[in-house]
Amino acid sequence: MLLADTTGLPVMEYGAPKSYEIGGVKVVGAQYSDASALTGIAGFKVGSKIKIPGPDLPRAIRALWKLRLFTDVQINKEKTVGDVIFLEIAVKERPSLSVYSFTGVKKSVHEDLNPIANRFLLKGAIVTDNNKTNAATGMEKYFREKGYLDAKVSVVETIDPKKVNSVKLNFVVERNKKVKIQDITFAGNDHATARKLRKQMDKTHRKLKIFSASKLVASEYEDDKKKILKYYATQGYRDAKIASDSVWREADGDLRLHLNVEEGKRYYFRNITWKGNSIYDPKVLDKVLGISKGDIYNTELLENRLRYSQDGRDVSTLYMDNGYLFFNIDPTEIAIVGDSIDVDMRIYEGPQATIDKVIIKGNDRTHEHVIRRELRTLPGEKFSRSDIIRSQREIINLGYFNQEALGINTPVNPQRGTVDIEYKVEEKPSDQLELSAGWGGYGVIGTLGVSFNNFSIRNIFKKSAWSPLPQGDGQRVSIRAQSNGKFFQSYNASFTEPWFGGKKPTSLSLSGAYTKYSGATTSNYLSILQTNIGVGTRLKWPDDNFVSNTSLDFQQTTINQYSYFPGLTDGTYNNFSLQQTFARNSINNPLFPEEGSKFQLTLHASPPYSLFQKNKSYQDLTTSEKFKWVEYFKWKFNAEWYTKVLGKMVMKLDAKIGALGFYNKEIGYSPFGRTSLGGDGLSNRQFGLTGRDILALRGYEEKDLPGNFSSDATSTTGGTAFAKYTMELRYPISLNPSSTIYLTTFAQGGNVWQDFKQFKPFDLRRTVGAGLRVFLPMFGTLGFDYGFGIDKPDIMANPSRKWTDFAKFSIVLGFEPE
Repeated sequence: MLLADTTGLPVMEYGAPKSYEIGGVKVVGAQYSDASALTGIAGFKVGSKIKIPGPDLPRAIRALWKLRLFTDVQINKEKTVGDVIFLEIAVKERPSLSVYSFTGVKKSVHEDLNPIANRFLLKGAIVTDNNKTNAATGMEKYFREKGYLDAKVSVVETIDPKKVNSVKLNFVVERNKKVKIQDITFAGNDHATARKLRKQMDKTHRKLKIFSASKLVASEYEDDKKKILKYYATQGYRDAKIASDSVWREADGDLRLHLNVEEGKRYYFRNITWKGNSIYDPKVLDKVLGISKGDIYNTELLENRLRYSQDGRDVSTLYMDNGYLFFNIDPTEIAIVGDSIDVDMRIYEGPQATIDKVIIKGNDRTHEHVIRRELRTLPGEKFSRSDIIRSQREIINLGYFNQEALGINTPVNPQRGTVDIEYKVEEKPSDQLELSAGWGGYGVIGTLGVSFNNFSIRNIFKKSAWSPLPQGDGQRVSIRAQSNGKFFQSYNASFTEPWFGGKKPTSLSLSGAYTKYSGATTSNYLSILQTNIGVGTRLKWPDDNFVSNTSLDFQQTTINQYSYFPGLTDGTYNNFSLQQTFARNSINNPLFPEEGSKFQLTLHASPPYSLFQKNKSYQDLTTSEKFKWVEYFKWKFNAEWYTKVLGKMVMKLDAKIGALGFYNKEIGYSPFGRTSLGGDGLSNRQFGLTGRDILALRGYEEKDLPGNFSSDATSTTGGTAFAKYTMELRYPISLNPSSTIYLTTFAQGGNVWQDFKQFKPFDLRRTVGAGLRVFLPMFGTLGFDYGFGIDKPDIMANPSRKWTDFAKFSIVLGFEPE
């Protein structure tokens, strides 16, 4: 390009090169580009020398073209003053982006494609071919990762008539058919089946696999190949490798994957030697390690037994629970003889570490002493990893903090041999509001209730503590009212102080309730007044996961021309009883337990009044006369167990067994304290306290179980013995504390009997089904179950039965039914 003046006519004589000093450089036409930057890229500097004609001008033009920001580049002479030349860089910029759009995909996909486009394209910025190509390539990669290997994205550029020098881009997506993996085959796998190897591949699956996407993503495929080798290493094949692999397309477009495996030799442990251990004898370490001479050489198992066992059975825990925070162990292969390997366990024990400071951060609502009293890590004591894990679990079980955000730091001071332990918590809402309406035997019943689970009663008279309520001391206050107006009212309140006195984990609970059912007139009614006081304490034996709870309960039932309890006439019935419960709880998360167990044994007994009056005959007394002062005893045993079975999926096993007994055969079973099985388990809460426990049995109503009825089948009395077993598979959708959501499938069986002599723990009414649970901190547990009762004799006898006759839909509101 010739050097020209601003008229566009050549003025330089190219036959006679001449040197000039650059007096100034002006840039024109650059609206979005920085003029100083363009001058620098061109290589022009005021005061420097330039020869015209010469190599400097072509070099400057090439440098500006390489930017790919312009459709035209010129370098013109503005003027000369003697040997000083003033230059002008004239550029014509590429058009800027006005807007971009997509065609060929649904709007729901636009949200995923927008970030990809924004990575390379900015509205108002210059559009280059590189920008367009990179954006289209990024979108094609997105579709390939979704399994659309043949996806193509092209870019159509059009001028925007509404804006000067602007263009619109339209990304045209041809997604084409999803490409699935038809089969994954192996060669050389003499000691592992193809099925077993395919099972190790987490992301790369055949299209035959149910509930799993079949697609090929290069990065995931590489990770899955490493998982195959990791599996071989657990089986002793430490030298196994994937020699080669092939991927090709079948005639129908599907993929075929073939992997050639070289397994190598299988190795075994031979001699395991401990070195550097002065605290523990080698026999003790061998027992904890649990690996013997001749066992398959499994480096993953070795590492777990040395450092990372989930159940705490590892050498590292043995040392760290005794204060040896600086402990380290290095397993070293020292000899390979044939198929056997000798390993040296080289130990550095180090000094014992003492806890210096225990720091708590992030508790902006909960008072520090509420957290600190749950901790097992105390200043001045030896460091213990198990104590930290237990403290973490106790903090989570308080229910006040976000489990996912709980952090534990252990800054070490090696010079002093001390360690600080820092617990970092994040508060979450823990109070609950219950506001609902439901349909029951008395029509529409409204419920209003509040539960304050982190209350502070000592600050109730401090105006500054009301924000909006005094909170932070870990006390629980609950108030609840139900009514449908005339026929039914129920009111109850409770208070729990988990650390009564503040020094020991001894809880004090107080509760009271009043329920009234009215008949056709105000003179027909049944009223129940109940009060309860309980004291609970944490036990140290057999371990400190056990708690004991003792409570006194008084219930007074008044009947006036109201039929509810068979055989009871008008009058007042007093039920004074003592309840003793022993329980053990080791679950790791109260909202969505993934591991651990809960056991509870409860004995509930009234005084044996009749035994104090041995000369009194009860045979001729009416039922009402026998139970003016109710006497009975009953026991219940509950057991729950949780474990992960596949990925995030958790299995829950649950068993509930109980029975009601009597002291005097002449009096027999009490009409109070019985158990009804069936329905959704909400009735005893929906209609207040009626003297019976009501357990849910999904897929069945109370009427479906004969044991709920009296011997003449004329009235619902509840049974004196029951058994119920449940197996659930739970899969979490969200473990966010603000909305914990999970799906559940279940198999359940249960039954109830009128007399303990009829008790057969495996004569059950079976049900299967599925459900959903959503936990919202303000409202508690919400959800539903859809159960199919398999053993319904009346329906089975009906030849015109339909599958829907076996089904029952249940709603869960506020809490999980028993």
